[in-house]
Amino acid sequence: MLSEPRLHPDVVAAERLGNEIAELSAHIEVAMARLLSLIREFDALAGWANGFKSCAEWLSWRVGLDLSGLRTRSRGTRSSGAAAHQRRPRPR
Repeated sequence: MLSEPRLHPDVVAAERLGNEIAELSAHIEVAMARLLSLIREFDALAGWANGFKSCAEWLSWRVGLDLSGLRTRSRGTRSSGAAAHQRRPRPR
């Protein structure tokens, strides 16, 4: 009777960590898509126009997000008008 070869404990730990990283990354992608969708809606309502110059400036003040990256992302979500792209998880 042949038994399955045993992997070195470090290999098993590394694979477990790799799987956890992949799963967490998928969650982050989904959360980022939702965040960008909410930002697009907030921007369209001009929810930031109570003393701020832009949605990116409001986001920087309210949640401490970087202005340069937010301007790029905000423009992209505003111009797309579509739901943010979500990556499909890779099969394991």
